Amino acid sequence: MAQTSPIVTTSPELFHNVFNASPIGIVVENMDGQPLFVNPAFCSFLGFTEQELHSKHCVDFSPPEDAAKDWVLFQQLRAGSIDHYQLEKRYFRKDGSLVWGSLSISLLKSHPSPLVIAMVEDITARKAAEEGRFRHTAIVESAQDAIISKNLEARITTWNACAERIFGYTEEEAVGQPITIIIPPYLQDEENEILTRLKAGGRIEHYETKRLTKTGTEVDVSLTIGPIKDATGCVVGFSKIAHEITERKRAEEELQESEEKFRSVFRDAGIGMVIVSPDGRFLAANKAFCECLGYTEEELRARTVESVTFKEDWPPFSQKLREAVAEGRNFQWFEKRCLHKGGRIVNTETSASLIRSKDGAPRYFVAEVLDVTSRIQAQLALSEMTRKLIEAQEQERARIGRELHDDINQRLSMLAVELEQLQDDPSDFPRRALELRRQTDEISRDVQALSHELHSSKLEYLGVVAGIRSWCREFAERQKIAVDFTGDVSIVFPPEVGLTLFRVLQEGLHNAVKHSGVKRVEVQIHKHLGEIHLIINDMGNGFDIEMVQGNGLGLTSMRERVRLVNGTIDIQSKPTSGTTLHVRVPFKPGPTPNRPPDNTEIFH
Repeated sequence: MAQTSPIVTTSPELFHNVFNASPIGIVVENMDGQPLFVNPAFCSFLGFTEQELHSKHCVDFSPPEDAAKDWVLFQQLRAGSIDHYQLEKRYFRKDGSLVWGSLSISLLKSHPSPLVIAMVEDITARKAAEEGRFRHTAIVESAQDAIISKNLEARITTWNACAERIFGYTEEEAVGQPITIIIPPYLQDEENEILTRLKAGGRIEHYETKRLTKTGTEVDVSLTIGPIKDATGCVVGFSKIAHEITERKRAEEELQESEEKFRSVFRDAGIGMVIVSPDGRFLAANKAFCECLGYTEEELRARTVESVTFKEDWPPFSQKLREAVAEGRNFQWFEKRCLHKGGRIVNTETSASLIRSKDGAPRYFVAEVLDVTSRIQAQLALSEMTRKLIEAQEQERARIGRELHDDINQRLSMLAVELEQLQDDPSDFPRRALELRRQTDEISRDVQALSHELHSSKLEYLGVVAGIRSWCREFAERQKIAVDFTGDVSIVFPPEVGLTLFRVLQEGLHNAVKHSGVKRVEVQIHKHLGEIHLIINDMGNGFDIEMVQGNGLGLTSMRERVRLVNGTIDIQSKPTSGTTLHVRVPFKPGPTPNRPPDNTEIFH
């Protein structure tokens, strides 16, 4: 530990890497809400460059109603009535699209001029956009390259427009001049050394140095120099690509000067942040993480990540760390349970970035740790409440079904018997009695159908597949449509699984009748790879899933039912292209009944 601590506590490179490597957006603002420093994650989150963000104000990032809420709290922060706050709000991306972010604002008082530290977690999809940022950066940087060629006497032979922009000389002024016109006097020996290496067959890659403009101003450049050969393979000159890095160098110097500011970003961040060695030892921890687990930073440095991780969660998490080191990739939002110093369990989500040395060796992980205990508890409470609501709903349906079947239907049957006796009357009663009997029989069948909808006893007596098959036949007759039913499952379903599939089938077929506009629906039940599959397909009108997401109570009910039996439901639909509902539910095989599987049948 004594050998690694100085790296963590004193190295400017460490906090520079912490700031840049964080997958959570970080912004350092002044007390007027103007960004001073933004990390790459925040730039990627909004799609703006760092320079573009510097010209904006914090209220420019969001719709007016969201910005107003943020600004009220920010004013309280400036007034000193609060020193931090958290807010979920929307952000405008550069392309005009909206994304959601979880904003944590903290006041940094330790600096001579108070600053504000903002951390923004992308809660829209938690998807990194590094590839897009790198592509954008490459396009911008490549457009700023000066391309110059020189002969063996070190005189300029070609000079492109970007070279003119960087160095100030026109092509007419530069061509024919010695390359030393853009080299500071104190670096003349450097050019001689470069020529010596090139003439010996060497090549210069990304060599950072300084060059001189026409006005005498020095600029920072990264040079890539290679030989120019003629048709015989003889070296006749050299090509030089000069990429201006003045702004980058200035930014690095500013970051170097702001080391204490970045140290404060790490220490005072609103979420837990830690630095961990590749073998799982704590190297540093910020205040939020220490408060989360109840340890001091000194106590954590004497411990390992394994020692504060719930025993059952350590093997998969340690495997994730090993994969990150071996494959050189980061990981995001791994859920695991941690042990508080007081003994209680803390649910967390961890996102980590692996920092490597220049030679590629892994140095340490920079990780963000979110305490999601309250969220997990709320989810469990909601799940339990939903389960109870569904159970209550099923009990009520069963009660209504029994009443309709055992009470109303019996009374209507008795009425039919009584009306049948009217045939003994020689007057008009026989005709009327027959008509009333027909009407009574229709009412009885309708009540039975309603009873079947609410509580299908056939699931219990016939089995799930046969019960569903029977219901499809009755549904097709009532709705005057064709239902193509295929069932090849002969296993015994758990009651909760069978009821779930039946309710989803009911909802799906009713939706098809109401919205698809077709008279034929396909229903399949089969097993594959340890799962039961229920597929309902129609080639009807279809719908825009995004438009109804979260609004349709039927879809929400189906998803919740399937989730409670550890299944998944996938709904594919597009306007005019039909709808397919695919349910997968895991199962453990039970005893096989002595009846053959159902074959494909078409009910009308």
